[in-house]
Amino acid sequence: MRTGFEKTLLDKITDLPSLRQKVKTWQSEGKKVVFTNGVFDLLHIGHLTYMAKAAELGDKLIIGLNADSSVKRIKGPTRPVNDQNSRAALLAALFFVDAIVVFEEDTPLNLISTLLPDILVKGADYAVENIVGAKEVLANGGEVKTIDFVDGYSSTSIIEKIRSQIS
Repeated sequence: MRTGFEKTLLDKITDLPSLRQKVKTWQSEGKKVVFTNGVFDLLHIGHLTYMAKAAELGDKLIIGLNADSSVKRIKGPTRPVNDQNSRAALLAALFFVDAIVVFEEDTPLNLISTLLPDILVKGADYAVENIVGAKEVLANGGEVKTIDFVDGYSSTSIIEKIRSQIS
């Protein structure tokens, strides 16, 4: 039997058709839906700060999470360190995250085009015109925002630090 905590986690991890219905409901209730995406492999303070700031921009925060196959194509054969189910569960445990959807593609364009969030968020290392899905969100009357990263934190740098300490 699942505990309340496990059920709450699993309820946040959803598929695209179910999430589309949730988004329609939230938007019909006047709630602003925020979307961001990423790998979120080794969760660190930079991730938490970024997602918390994204959540503050609206009422509901959706995370598009790269599937393991997508991460391998983008980051190489040794990644991710944590599998997609573990990464999704960790994100679901965050109180400011309302939904997580895993995607197999290398970009979240299909997710964004289907969900049409009110606000699309990426890191400030992206120019708005280069953010995947920005055109679609803007054409639908939404906004595209960037958020500064916390300097000195990345999953890749954590992995490199661990490797250097064990070799």
